[in-house]
Amino acid sequence: MTKKRVLSGIQPTGNLHLGNYLGSIRNWVEHQQDYENYFCVVDLHAITAPHDPQTLAENSYTIAALYLACGISVEHASIFIQSHIPAHSELTWLLNCVTPLNWLQDMIQFKEKAIKQGENVNMGLLDYPVLMAADILLYQADKVPVGEDQKQHLELTRDIAARFNHQFAKKNPVFKVPQALIQTDGARIMSLTDGTRKMSKSDSSDLSRINLLDSPELIQKKIKKCKTDLERGLTFESIDRPECRNLLTLYMLMSGKPKETVAIECQDLGWGQFKPLLTEATIEHLRPIQAKYQAVMTDRTYLESILSDGKNQAESIANRTLTEVKAALGFSVPGT
Repeated sequence: MTKKRVLSGIQPTGNLHLGNYLGSIRNWVEHQQDYENYFCVVDLHAITAPHDPQTLAENSYTIAALYLACGISVEHASIFIQSHIPAHSELTWLLNCVTPLNWLQDMIQFKEKAIKQGENVNMGLLDYPVLMAADILLYQADKVPVGEDQKQHLELTRDIAARFNHQFAKKNPVFKVPQALIQTDGARIMSLTDGTRKMSKSDSSDLSRINLLDSPELIQKKIKKCKTDLERGLTFESIDRPECRNLLTLYMLMSGKPKETVAIECQDLGWGQFKPLLTEATIEHLRPIQAKYQAVMTDRTYLESILSDGKNQAESIANRTLTEVKAALGFSVPGT
């Protein structure tokens, strides 16, 4: 039986944190043998917000190296950088011309981020979901791993695919309409400074997140300073103790212990007893990832070869889809 195809990517905007790892990458690794995988570094998305041109390229290589360090295998996945394949930008323009403006204006993330950017909001931020749709539809993905905050974008992708097929390819649909692949356990890791907010690279405080490349000393500092409450005895069940639930979940995932075991182990502990346990489990979990990352980044030739092979594999599919799209729209296609 042919494996279902999966497409996903992460922006090269700073270091990856535990939310990225536990919410996305670890799940990719655990299920990579079940799918035909395409994992990209979405650097075109990164410039929809203010960015540093001096670090964009190096950050892209960092993310690719972390994919490998976290366990993505080239035997099961193609790893590539989005901007290395021009079809992403070209398909975005073509899809722009079949996407109603009000669909984009209704996107929740656009509304929220536009408020932050104020008068400087750029067209790329509005058009971000169409670029995301192009990323997915280029590869005829069956499944797309998404968190709750990306579900609306995937629904837009499905709508764009269906609209294009209906308008231009009724008899022979060009696009496969993708399905969401949503992880449950650990899919939403919260901030260390506010248990009601998702851990995020955009948070102004670095103390709000544990980055995959943080040193043991920095991990210890962040966990020591993280927000807790005054109650003794730690439990997953208290709805009004978001930090407690979040830190217990982190400990469960970092230690690899079952939820029931963690619940019993921590039910009578105070925070002063628990934080060293979480610190040690986190440091030990990240130690092999950091070692593999350093090895990959040291051998730049190896990393470049992985990205080149991934680009070639992905580009052959992307260009085939792009040719079909242009033919359906009525463009003259060379060689046809």
